[in-house]
Amino acid sequence: MTFDYEAIVAALPYLGQGMVFTLQLTLVAFAGGLVIGTAMAVVRHIEVPVLSKIIWAYVTVMRSIPLIMVLFWFFFLVPVALRTLSPNGMSISVSPQLTAFVTYTLFEAAYFCEIIRSGLLAVPRGQFEGAKALGLSTWQTFSLIIVPQAVKAVVPIMVTQAVILFQDTSLVYVLSLTDFVGAASKIAQRDGKLVEFYTFAAVVYFVVCSMVAELSDYLRHRRQTTSAMRVPSGEALKATA
Repeated sequence: MTFDYEAIVAALPYLGQGMVFTLQLTLVAFAGGLVIGTAMAVVRHIEVPVLSKIIWAYVTVMRSIPLIMVLFWFFFLVPVALRTLSPNGMSISVSPQLTAFVTYTLFEAAYFCEIIRSGLLAVPRGQFEGAKALGLSTWQTFSLIIVPQAVKAVVPIMVTQAVILFQDTSLVYVLSLTDFVGAASKIAQRDGKLVEFYTFAAVVYFVVCSMVAELSDYLRHRRQTTSAMRVPSGEALKATA
């Protein structure tokens, strides 16, 4: 059996369309999930009554359920809920594309909430006290001082989560959407080139995820090096004493 490279080359335009959708979904879910997750993390950190408990329950539920189940629930149950809430009982449909973008964003928000919250816990207490001494409001304290430091502290973890999100986009096949893996699968089954297209898809995912993983390691190493440079040595401490 020979490996048919020409079949892959001929299918590149269609595979490219699938990759575009994969990247769009990844970027939208990452950005939206980060914004929503950061807001939820701040609310939990300052322990807003009732609301922080609701967010805790939301994060716990989302992190305990497979993403594929959340996709199914949103696609089938949201229209039912909207019809129930509609004054005239009018049927309201939700497109597969909207389902994918909203579901992935809300799902990632739960994970980013915990990631950012860990960063908030790593910020020294003195930063809060200094902001209070300057007369900054709670909003100014978090938006200008605390959150930027928290995000910087967890950038490597956020990059890792982005890799997981990129891989999870292949689950949109349950909504009959065509991402990169879905495009490769359709052509592979149509032309009987399973080995060629699944191997190509695996190589592409390996290359992309490896590059992002290297970026994550670089950022982690750079942060550790920067932190070490900021810590004064024993001799320096003696000299300043």
